[in-house]
Amino acid sequence: MTPPPDSTAPAGTDYLDRVRRLAPSIAAAADAIERERRLPAALVAALHEADLFRMLLPRPYGGAELDPPRFVRVIEEIAKLDGSTAWVLCQTAVTAMIAARLEPEAAWQIWRDPHAVLAWGPSTNSRAVPVEGGYRVSGTFAFASGCRHATWLGGDCTVTDADGTVRHTPDGKPEMRRVLFPVGRAEMHDIWQVVGLRGTGSDGYTVADLFVPANLTVARIDDPAALRHMAPLYAVSAYSMFACGFAMLAIGLARSLLDSFIALALEKTPRGYKHRLRDDAVVQSEVGYAEAQLSAARQYVMGALGAAWEDACAKGAVSLEQRMAIRLAATYAIRQAKEVADTAYEAAGTSAVFTAGAFERRFRDIHTVTQQLQGRKSHFQTVGRYLLGIETDLGWV
Repeated sequence: MTPPPDSTAPAGTDYLDRVRRLAPSIAAAADAIERERRLPAALVAALHEADLFRMLLPRPYGGAELDPPRFVRVIEEIAKLDGSTAWVLCQTAVTAMIAARLEPEAAWQIWRDPHAVLAWGPSTNSRAVPVEGGYRVSGTFAFASGCRHATWLGGDCTVTDADGTVRHTPDGKPEMRRVLFPVGRAEMHDIWQVVGLRGTGSDGYTVADLFVPANLTVARIDDPAALRHMAPLYAVSAYSMFACGFAMLAIGLARSLLDSFIALALEKTPRGYKHRLRDDAVVQSEVGYAEAQLSAARQYVMGALGAAWEDACAKGAVSLEQRMAIRLAATYAIRQAKEVADTAYEAAGTSAVFTAGAFERRFRDIHTVTQQLQGRKSHFQTVGRYLLGIETDLGWV
C-alpha cells in the first residue's frame, strides 16, 4: 500500500487557536480525567478532530510537521488547562516522529487510520530474536502514556539469539531495536495508580513471541542518516522534543498555579489578618521572584530550542552542543517550575488543599513531572561532564 498524497495544514492554521476553542471541553473533562485515569472518549474525539495527535507526524502521512517552537507552545497552553491531556498529546505526538524513519509503506500502514495513535514505554526484560522477515518479540513494557487511546504500541528491545545471547553493535554496545505492533496484539495491564498525572493512563502491556516484520522496526538511536522522510523537523532528535515538550508542560502547570494564586491574593484575607494577601510584603516579594523564575526558565527553553531549530532548517543537523543545551534548559525549567508551583501552593494556605480548587490537582501533577525521566537532576551531571570534557552517556541527549 502506498502513502496518500502529500498533505499539509492549511496556510495560516494556528494550533493555539484550536486549543483555545477546545479549552472549555478540556476544562469540563478535568474531573472525569482524574476519576477514569484516562482521557474521556469525547475529549479524545475532539483532539483527533483538531489533529492534535498529528502535530509532529510527517506530512505525507497526514501530519502537520509543526515546527518545534510552535509545538511546545501548544503543549504549554494545554498544560494550563490540564496536565494529563498535555502529557498524552506531547508523548504521542513525539512518538509519531518515528514515521520519518520507517519505510513509507510501513508508516502508511500505521497512520492510514485518521485516528491512529502510537504509544510506547520502557522495558527491562524485552528481547527481539531475529527470524526470517523480522523479529520474534517478547517483553513487558510500562509507563506507556496514552496507550489506552492507542491503535499501535511499541518499545525498545535488546536483540538476542534464540538462546538469549545478546548481540552487539560494532562499537561493543548491546544491539537495540524499536519495534511497533498493533495494540490488539498485546496484553494490557492496569498499573497506573498514581499521585499525579492520573489521566495519562500510563499503563503497561506484555507481548510473548510476537512476530514483528522488519519494516516495523528501527534502530533505537536517532540516526539522521536513517531518515526516509527528509525534513528539518526530523533533524531534531525525539529526545530533545520530549525534553522541551515536557519542560513547557511543567511551565504551563506552574503558570496556572501562579496565576491562580495571584487571583486569590487579590481577594483573600487570611484568618487573623486585617489585610488581603496582596498587601503582604512577603507575598509581593515571592510573586515577583516567582514571575522572574518562570519567565527566565521559559525563555531558556525557547532560546535553546530556537537555536537548534535554526540550524536544523539551515544545515539539516543539530549539533551535540545544541542537544546538550536543550537537555540543560529543559531540566532546569522543570525544576524551576516545580519551585514556582510550591511557592504558589504554600502561599495559598488552606485554599490550596481542596480538590475542587485550582491548586491541588496541578500541584500533584507537577510533582509527578519532576519524578519522570525528563526531570531527573542527574541530567545536570550529564551536561556538566560534557562541559568538563569527560566522557558521558548520551543516551537521553
